[in-house]
Amino acid sequence: MSQRPLKVGVVMDPIADLSYKKDTSLAMLWAAQDRGASLYYMEQEDLFLRDGRAHAQLRDLEVFRDPERWFSLGEAEARPLAELDVILMRKDPPVDGHFLNAVHLLGFAEREGVLVVNPTRALLECNEKLFAQQFPECCAPTLVSCRETELRAFHAEHGDVILKPLDGMGGSGVFHVLPDGRNLGAIIETLTEQGRRQIMAQRYLPEIKEGDTRILLVDGEPVPYGLARVPMAGETRGNLAAGGRGISRELTDRDRWLIARVQPMIREKGLMFVGLDVIGDYITEINVTSPTCVREIDDQRGTDIAGQLMDAIERRLAERRRG
Repeated sequence: MSQRPLKVGVVMDPIADLSYKKDTSLAMLWAAQDRGASLYYMEQEDLFLRDGRAHAQLRDLEVFRDPERWFSLGEAEARPLAELDVILMRKDPPVDGHFLNAVHLLGFAEREGVLVVNPTRALLECNEKLFAQQFPECCAPTLVSCRETELRAFHAEHGDVILKPLDGMGGSGVFHVLPDGRNLGAIIETLTEQGRRQIMAQRYLPEIKEGDTRILLVDGEPVPYGLARVPMAGETRGNLAAGGRGISRELTDRDRWLIARVQPMIREKGLMFVGLDVIGDYITEINVTSPTCVREIDDQRGTDIAGQLMDAIERRLAERRRG
């Protein structure tokens, strides 16, 4: 383990606005602080580059297990990111230009020896919806296009489809188009911005009624329980942000087969914290930016997933020192 307490930075959305009851980033910060780490807080806009070195307006951070007061921040101070041992990149999507610029800046810190979780190259390469398409045997029939003719043909072939943007989160912008095709043209126009933006179409999976299951991998190893996010009545989206209920369940044989297919690439890319989204027999997304559902699984199963992640981070840093 580490020879001295770690210096752990976090890039996240405003901490005052998070959901105390279920926020995964907060669980990570608790786990780091419990291990004696010093915490440093940044928002995306705090990052900057000067003469080729990554800096940020860093604030000392303390976190508490108190729903009335879960954090305390110090004064902002411009400091080199190379002073830190590890940076948790926990900014939520959308993966827009601002997000990508922040990742590029973190890449400079990475080159100076800071461990960024997840690695910046992977964050730039692995669009969460497209990444899964590198494993077509694990996915339902899928089309990515901005052309109305191709999207209409896909709907005609499969009858019951889901249309969604490539850069959303929490179920935002997801449409279920029934076989009658009602409003298909308007949905395509809206999502593709009149044919200028690629979107994803997938065959509708009726198993969504039993839940869209989040499976977490820590340093390539699966947590033995997933979180089935069951849609509320009248919804096709299981996302908790869209009102779904989270029910923990043990992984199935099919889940483990899917995991085995993606594990080699996840390890090759150095991804330390990944969330697979599984509906029925298929992976629909591989989340690498800011996976969630840790708190819900921990609460229902007594696990300590963030603690596992911090242990894996300490092992990775120890390997670097030995190397």
